[in-house]
Amino acid sequence: MRTTARKAAGAGAAMALAAATLVTGAGAASAAPAEAAATCGTSGLRASLADKSPGGQSGMSHEGTVLTLTNTSDHTCALRGYPGLGLEDARHGPLETHTSWGSTYFIPDPGKQTLRLRPGESAEAGLAWAHADAPTMVQARYLEITPPASRDHLTVPFDKTVTNGDLSVTAFARTVDVP
Repeated sequence: MRTTARKAAGAGAAMALAAATLVTGAGAASAAPAEAAATCGTSGLRASLADKSPGGQSGMSHEGTVLTLTNTSDHTCALRGYPGLGLEDARHGPLETHTSWGSTYFIPDPGKQTLRLRPGESAEAGLAWAHADAPTMVQARYLEITPPASRDHLTVPFDKTVTNGDLSVTAFARTVDVP
């Protein structure tokens, strides 16, 4: 989650960058603009879940994994931000799901950043949930993953019990640091 202090710091950095651009003069303006990449869509992505930690992401009734989106298209595409998530039952019916964006129990949030994925390149996000006894235990069989800025989703097997249907996920990054 963002704080006012971070927003103020970001505004200050933007003002400093603008001032530096004015000082450097027209030299910066003559640089060729970066080619804009289309947003990554589900038709050009493959989703997977994998545990990158030798001992697994598990402890204190929490569990986690790494969500990876790989560009399977023949062109560069861009991802920025957090995935949408949804739990499904064995028949792919929707289950109660609540998604929190930010740091997970295991992985700090890298924050939003624009990632340009060339064909074959991937982006990762940390995903975590609790599986402690609670009044509402959701038994999922699949996980819907909606890439940022998309309305369509990909589905991967996810045979997990999730307390109250609560999931937490980080923003996408080139790689996430798993303890």
